Amino acid sequence: MHGCLMAACILRKMKKNLPIAFAVVAALFYSLNAPLSKLLLEEVSSTIMAGLLYLGAGGGMLILAIIRKTAGDGGKEAHLTRKDLPYTLAMVILDIAAPISLMAGLRLTNAESAALLNNFEIVATSLIALIIFKERIGLKLSLAIVLITAASIMLSADDISRFSFSPGALLVILASIFWGFENNCTRMLSKSDPIEIVAIKGFGSGTGSLLIAFFMKESPPSFTLVVSALLLGFVSYGLSIFFYVYAQRYLGAARTSAYYALNPFIGVLLSLIIFKEMPEPSFWIALGVMALGTYLTTRS
Repeated sequence: MHGCLMAACILRKMKKNLPIAFAVVAALFYSLNAPLSKLLLEEVSSTIMAGLLYLGAGGGMLILAIIRKTAGDGGKEAHLTRKDLPYTLAMVILDIAAPISLMAGLRLTNAESAALLNNFEIVATSLIALIIFKERIGLKLSLAIVLITAASIMLSADDISRFSFSPGALLVILASIFWGFENNCTRMLSKSDPIEIVAIKGFGSGTGSLLIAFFMKESPPSFTLVVSALLLGFVSYGLSIFFYVYAQRYLGAARTSAYYALNPFIGVLLSLIIFKEMPEPSFWIALGVMALGTYLTTRS
């Protein structure tokens, strides 16, 4: 009897912590985006890169959907309805704008700064959740927003005394704002099938970005680069979003973003290893401020 009670207690704890684990796994997968995209952007245009990343996400989710259907699983998942159409369209449009802004920003700034600036997504997501969707934001999360914003300003500044800011950093912040809106749109759809949501994100946003690249007459990359970008998209966007949506279902937009905030720090570490660049002293100060802000988000 005592053993049964212990087993039940363990299962309850596992079930309670599972959404947090999903959010952390989502962060881990997305952390690959900045350093590996930076490498590919040496030979792939920003718009094509954004399109391939999302097409990789959509294609990967389609394969998962086929596997799930073959296994007879997933029948309990709810499908998107006509009522969800406004949020679905907004999600797709924002997912065209955000990665194009991020890829353009990555071209103009170093990968470790771009990875860290991705944390500004917490600020955007939380404030939008507060203002538009009336989610509660406590004192700790409010302080975290101030710290992350301050760190983002430090990372963006070329010359703070002259109010000169790096165009690349500002583009990364713009991408974070787009994703802040997109996170809240996705939250409104989070009770629906995550695979269906990510597939629509992937194919809709990926096709939209590639159409823009076509009209801009951008040169297509080699087959090897296309496959590499698609695989990166499947992992860093597809699987990451898949786990993110599951986490949002139980944690809400603001709390999920808090745990997801681990991804920039993993991205920074990977970037330093890959590019072997030594950042300016201001970067390390911003890293400390950002880490404190991130810690407060996980305690809110």
